[in-house]
Amino acid sequence: MAEEKIEKTAAPAVEPAAENAAAAPAAADAKRKKSGRHVPSGIAYVHASFNNTKVTFTDLHGNVLCWSSSGKNGFKGSRKSTAYAAQVVAADAAKKAEALGMKDVEVRINGPGAGRDSAVRGIASIGMEINAIKDITPVPHNGCRPPKRRRV
Repeated sequence: MAEEKIEKTAAPAVEPAAENAAAAPAAADAKRKKSGRHVPSGIAYVHASFNNTKVTFTDLHGNVLCWSSSGKNGFKGSRKSTAYAAQVVAADAAKKAEALGMKDVEVRINGPGAGRDSAVRGIASIGMEINAIKDITPVPHNGCRPPKRRRV
């Protein structure tokens, strides 16, 4: 009986190894497909708020390819909202997009922040061709009351 128990426990130990061996090439193929993705043109969304700047690169269908933000690049506090931070963020995101094969891009800017223009310069500094620059900042037709003015 002891021999039978050993045989029963030994048999299942062999099967998962075979399953893992079969699953490993499938996982490797998925990684190859992801890295081999080639997107020649896309859209860069620049969201420049008063506190932060975010840049997102998408394909023409709107699927996100890569992104970057001021906090992700090591800026903290009030430095996140500077024009220099926006330029660094845009260059970082553009490098990632260029690695996917993106050459020309349409830039859509949203928000009132300080990094609006410098983000476009950051994208251009990588060597990407900018087809169009659009301002998609929503403008209210007398909607919500704005926050009160700061007194310093």
